[in-house]
Amino acid sequence: MNPSYEDDARQRIDKWLWCARFFKTRSLAAEAVERGRVEVNGQPCKNSREVKPGDRIRIDAHQQRWELVVKGVAPARGPASVAQTLYEETEESRTRRAAEAERRRLHVEPASQLQGRPTKRDRRRIEELKG
Repeated sequence: MNPSYEDDARQRIDKWLWCARFFKTRSLAAEAVERGRVEVNGQPCKNSREVKPGDRIRIDAHQQRWELVVKGVAPARGPASVAQTLYEETEESRTRRAAEAERRRLHVEPASQLQGRPTKRDRRRIEELKG
């Protein structure tokens, strides 16, 4: 599988996001686009929007924000090593994601540990704390 780096090469945004491995399935990529979590060249887009090398993409997904420049398009989804050649992340995006990851590591959200309804044991502890 050889990615195309030609200036006239185009691909639908949902397929490109899937091929570049930002989403596990193409339908998840399409859903993210529909919900407005993807912008191309600063504009909200639809799934039918075609991207080409040189376009700037902003993706908000998985509690992260990527700002990318498209380098090429792939005819099909391939290995991660090929997918990483399809884009280049901006330096400011890379530093912002690293800072956010560090912040999440140091400041754990208390609600992230809760899973579902409290158990009987949890309710007893809550009642103890209330007095």
